[in-house]
Amino acid sequence: MAQTVVLKVGMSCEGCVGAVKRVLGKMEGVESYDVDIMEQKVTVKGNVTPDAVLQTVSKTGKKTSFWEAEAVTSESATPAGATA
Repeated sequence: MAQTVVLKVGMSCEGCVGAVKRVLGKMEGVESYDVDIMEQKVTVKGNVTPDAVLQTVSKTGKKTSFWEAEAVTSESATPAGATA
């Protein structure tokens, strides 16, 4: 079953991005991935488990964690009509 896994990865240069892309390209079950260096966000889609993706990306030596839903801009998280 295909699913989407979103990670926060400490990337500071194109070399970091290349390392992440390299390990994801070799990972079995990955259908597609997107690496955003500005947001330090990696989105992986495919027949993969979140823990397996986290472990694989961690092999690059970069600080890696699951993307927290709360990390998205707080403005978009405010429900409509919630103003005082």
